[in-house]
Amino acid sequence: MLRSLARTCYHRRWYVLGLWVLLLVGLSVASGAAKGEYKDEFTLPDSDSQDAIDFMEAHGFANEAGFGGKIGDVNDPAVRGAMEGLFAQFDENLPATHVVSPYEEGNEHQISSLEGTAGTIAYAEVQMADRDANDLMDDGEEGRLLAEAVDVPGLQIELEGYQFAEMAEFGSESIGFLAAIIILLIAFGSVLAMGLPLMTALFGIGTGIAIVGLAVNVIDMPSFSEQSVLMIAIGVGIDYALFIVTRYREGLHNGMSPEQAVVTAIDTSGRAVLFAGTTVIIAVLGLFAMGMSMMNGLAIGISIGVLMTMAAALTLLPAVLGFVGHNIDKLGLPHRKRREGATKESFWFRWSHFIQRNPWPPLIGSAAVLILIAIPVFSLRLGWGDAGNFPDDNTNRKAYDLLSTGFGPGFNGPFLLAADISGGDSAVAAVEGLANTLRQTPGVAEVDGPIVNATGDGAIINLFPDTSPQDEATDKLVHHLRNDVVPGAIDGSGADVWVGGFNPAGLDFANYMGGRLPLFMGVVLILSFILLMAVFRSLVVPLKAVVMNLLSIGAAYGVLVAVFQWGWGKDLIGVGKAGPIDAWVPMMLFAILFGLSMDYEVFLLSRIKEDYDKTKDNANAVANGLAATARVITAAAAIMICVFGAFVLGDDRSIKLFGLGLAVAVLFDATIVRLILVPATMELLGDRNWWLPKWLDRILPVIHVEAHPDDQPESGHPAPATAD
Repeated sequence: MLRSLARTCYHRRWYVLGLWVLLLVGLSVASGAAKGEYKDEFTLPDSDSQDAIDFMEAHGFANEAGFGGKIGDVNDPAVRGAMEGLFAQFDENLPATHVVSPYEEGNEHQISSLEGTAGTIAYAEVQMADRDANDLMDDGEEGRLLAEAVDVPGLQIELEGYQFAEMAEFGSESIGFLAAIIILLIAFGSVLAMGLPLMTALFGIGTGIAIVGLAVNVIDMPSFSEQSVLMIAIGVGIDYALFIVTRYREGLHNGMSPEQAVVTAIDTSGRAVLFAGTTVIIAVLGLFAMGMSMMNGLAIGISIGVLMTMAAALTLLPAVLGFVGHNIDKLGLPHRKRREGATKESFWFRWSHFIQRNPWPPLIGSAAVLILIAIPVFSLRLGWGDAGNFPDDNTNRKAYDLLSTGFGPGFNGPFLLAADISGGDSAVAAVEGLANTLRQTPGVAEVDGPIVNATGDGAIINLFPDTSPQDEATDKLVHHLRNDVVPGAIDGSGADVWVGGFNPAGLDFANYMGGRLPLFMGVVLILSFILLMAVFRSLVVPLKAVVMNLLSIGAAYGVLVAVFQWGWGKDLIGVGKAGPIDAWVPMMLFAILFGLSMDYEVFLLSRIKEDYDKTKDNANAVANGLAATARVITAAAAIMICVFGAFVLGDDRSIKLFGLGLAVAVLFDATIVRLILVPATMELLGDRNWWLPKWLDRILPVIHVEAHPDDQPESGHPAPATAD
């Protein structure tokens, strides 16, 4: 099928190119016209915090953001006049917004009374009705501009809430593309060969992003979906095209005609691309097992991006190669000396034999390095970042610090206890008694309420812990309240009480994800094992691949814990304060990394298997396979590392986590694993690498990643000389 597809795209190249141009333009226009809205809301089934949210929404309790100000006296006439004017502008200029002022009667608690800061710090609550993520960010920017316009000597106004965060416009994807250009120039030594993977990736990414923009109209996706899709699609899109272009040039240099080289490239490297891309999509769609709509939407978005880049590599690229023909090496650079396929005199051929001569030391040493780097994962604490993780100069961080100074560290993460008091006087009395009990509970700094709604059937209690939201003691307080304090206070009263708020919700989310992660990882591991077993007709190769992938992913988790949770080197990447690892990151990283690792696994092992099937010489097959693929694997990995690493330079902590995890995992996978562990273990195992019981061989489906031997194209006539 792939051979026919390649020939069709080659001969009908004008039609294929025209269709892709129409597809890109049409989808982009349609996506812009549809104006889909991203949503950061998510529901966490069967959790106390979700029940609290649902109850509060149903009974008229509003969500809040806030801002704080600091001066010698918040009641100074100049300060009060400026702030009340600002509150009025918020009410007037931001739709469906209401400001609860500290100057209103009964709101004296919004002015600090702590010793040392009494009367110098105050906060106002900005109650914003539900709106989509784009509108929320637009209104946040407008609010920030209004606050910045207030000019009173000595007055400091800071805003807390994600919508007010000062997110710099930063083109991470541009840096990734620039790095890809440089790496491809070094790898190919030709301007034209460099441009083909980039052009193919741009078409795939552009159509993928446009489809995601349309899909968001019918599927809930978080606001960072587009950035995540870009991150993954840029990396895999360039890599997939790189694999195919490399094989095409090798075919030309071996004397094939351009058509034969295209067919061979698609029927060999194209098969690896199809298998690797499909594996990425399957792994990412496995996120549906987590049972969360937000994760489902993100999985669909990333899958669309990968699918379109894969489609561009398998259809658009062979069409464009038809235009290029023998000119692939035109505009060559001076450093290019060796042609594709000249492997035995290469550094990587000598490197493989160096590893294979005495494989035990490199095997033990490289495995020890990965295990050592992975050790911090045993201290992994899942949670959720907050404004305290922003850099010191961010308005969210400044507001966070002001509130901590004026009202205590727990003020930034209040608990909201939602109570159903429709059961009558006994329920009301029990909730009032609960509030008094909470005031005497260790770890509780302050309790406000109960505040009863207008219909008298619901109430909320605001509770402020005396520790910060990301402190482990705060998590322990949540468990203590839910397991001991609340049940004891309302037992037999007819009242129902749910403990919600930022910290309890983050804890519920972390527990939910942590509980499902082993099942999800098990499904991905088993599926990957079966697929690799069917492809390489071996039990040993897929088992080894699974273990090595776990080592590289574990090491990546270890780096994330060391940097983001322990704070090692956090200032180098712009993280303001150490904190827990966002609960969705390990699960998402595992899904994507296990899929991406298949790129290098399949590309390397398929070349080794191809050579082994011809010669039955395991040692030389390993050396030849590594020599034939190491340069392109190194280039592909370098591109991914630069693309993913560029996103670490942005402002969003979640994207930093995601980008760094992907970058270091690819680094470990493409260097320590592929270039040391693979040749060492395959040398030690010898022919046992390819052992498969006969009964299993009969029942397994046959999946060819490289071209079937019977289908290999005939050798072409010598090609015209090309600039090498």
